[in-house]
Amino acid sequence: MTDAPTAQPDAAPALGRNDLEAYWMPFTANRQFKAAPRLLVSAKDMHYGMADGRRLLDGCSGLWCVNAGHCRDEIAEAIAAQARRMDYSTAFQMGHPAAFELADRLAELAPGDIDHAFFTNSGSESVDTALKIAIAYHHRRGQGQRQRLVGRERGYHGAGFGGMSVGGIANNRKHFGMSLGGVDHLPHTHSLEHAAFSRGQPRWGAHLAEALESIIALHDASTIAAVIVEPMAGSAGVLIPPVGYLERLREICDRTGILLIFDEVITGFGRLGASFAAEYLGIVPDIITIAKGLTNGAVPMGAVLVRKEIHDAFMSGPETLPELFHGYTYSGHPLACAAALATLDLYAKEDLFARAASLAGYFEDAVHGLKDLDHVADIRNLGLVAGIELEAAPGAPGARGYDVFLRCLEKGVLVRYTGDIIAVSPPLIIEKSQIDELFGTLGEAIEETA
Repeated sequence: MTDAPTAQPDAAPALGRNDLEAYWMPFTANRQFKAAPRLLVSAKDMHYGMADGRRLLDGCSGLWCVNAGHCRDEIAEAIAAQARRMDYSTAFQMGHPAAFELADRLAELAPGDIDHAFFTNSGSESVDTALKIAIAYHHRRGQGQRQRLVGRERGYHGAGFGGMSVGGIANNRKHFGMSLGGVDHLPHTHSLEHAAFSRGQPRWGAHLAEALESIIALHDASTIAAVIVEPMAGSAGVLIPPVGYLERLREICDRTGILLIFDEVITGFGRLGASFAAEYLGIVPDIITIAKGLTNGAVPMGAVLVRKEIHDAFMSGPETLPELFHGYTYSGHPLACAAALATLDLYAKEDLFARAASLAGYFEDAVHGLKDLDHVADIRNLGLVAGIELEAAPGAPGARGYDVFLRCLEKGVLVRYTGDIIAVSPPLIIEKSQIDELFGTLGEAIEETA
């Protein structure tokens, strides 16, 4: 790695006729955006190019997904070669070699005896698939009464009805009527009172795992199929797991026969300095959901990784019938598999997971350098992820975070905001000088907003 990448985003293409009206944008204030559009038109390595010619340092890996940097030639060439060879292959009753190769590669990368992969097209689909597999697994074992699911407050598990139901972000739930029944939620682990400005995992909060015992006491473990948590919650504002918390959840699930699902859509593929948070933390769940960094964001793809025992429980009954009546038209899509295999090759070739681990200390010092700025209520970090929580402006929750986001954008840095929390998670190829630029710019924006 050089200290200053020379590759630049390509020049902006002509926009043509485009009044922006037809596109209903996801998770976006549409009227606000269309009054002052922010259009990205190119990307390379650590930077985006905007329609107005400006260059943006990408401080959030696109959307937590471009772990190896933008527009990597190796990935683009692999996708193009596959598109010329075979554009699509049905995943039902037929297969293609790359899907089997990718499953093998993921089994090698996964911790413990997690050795099978079921392919999806997104994190949302991965979560819904994992929940279905968990319930069906118990049914296969003669415990069909295990149908209850346990999520966590402030958890984000995608936008499907299953993920919405086990998720715990109010705005993602309240507008859409009834969610799945039989779902309980653990309390979230974030506390400004007890753990503000923790570096890495906070020492306070492991006891909150005991809430699972209360849910078990209420419903009985024999009715509960699975607990699903993000090892590190990203979309809710970077919530770091307390020391001992996830270990305690694992112990309770082991004792009671409840499956433990780690949603690693964000934490997978080097974000914390290891292949998965499960490896980083030394905890093997029963199921892992992945997406995002699997293909470096180049082609939509997700997967559900399961332990051998879970997979093998389905391998019975008539051999002419599907063991799991579930799947998607684009499961294991050839172009997605090509992108994923090339991405895994890049991760290995450039040792990007270890690189992220080696930069984590420098990254931590840089973000905590913002501690004394006005209106900074908390800073939390793990690996190459940080959350900077700002005090809400009186009577205007979210306004301060949005203002900081816009000021950073004007200064040439892209960060992510969720309410009054700024989230930072750059590509793993970031250089120390770019970490300085990222947090230097963010500090200026916070000062100006204050």
